[in-house]
Amino acid sequence: MAVRAKYQDVLDLGEKLNIANGDVSEENGVLKVSGTAKTQYEKNLIWDAIKNAGGESPSDIVADINVEDTSVFHRHVVQSGETLGKIAAQYYGSAGKYNEIFKANTDILKNPDVIHPNQELIIPNL
Repeated sequence: MAVRAKYQDVLDLGEKLNIANGDVSEENGVLKVSGTAKTQYEKNLIWDAIKNAGGESPSDIVADINVEDTSVFHRHVVQSGETLGKIAAQYYGSAGKYNEIFKANTDILKNPDVIHPNQELIIPNL
């Protein structure tokens, strides 16, 4: 049961993200997890949590995480106070990539400096 406790944050994140078809089992000291994330970004969050708990190449967990929607990196609902630069930094690690998000959302955005809370933006695959 120790390996399950070690990765409890991963399991909690999976529940928070509503990972579909989630399955968790433990066999011979190895935790086996599987499921389907909505987007690649959510899959990356799960892998980051796995590495945080078990290191860069953990041998006590086997994860098979699929992605439901590969057409986008993520779908982001704008919160009050956000800018495209802040959103780009969150998903790409660089505020300067804000224009990629703007270009992917020209159907609802007319100016990269004007976004509104509750708009759902496509975060494109780069």
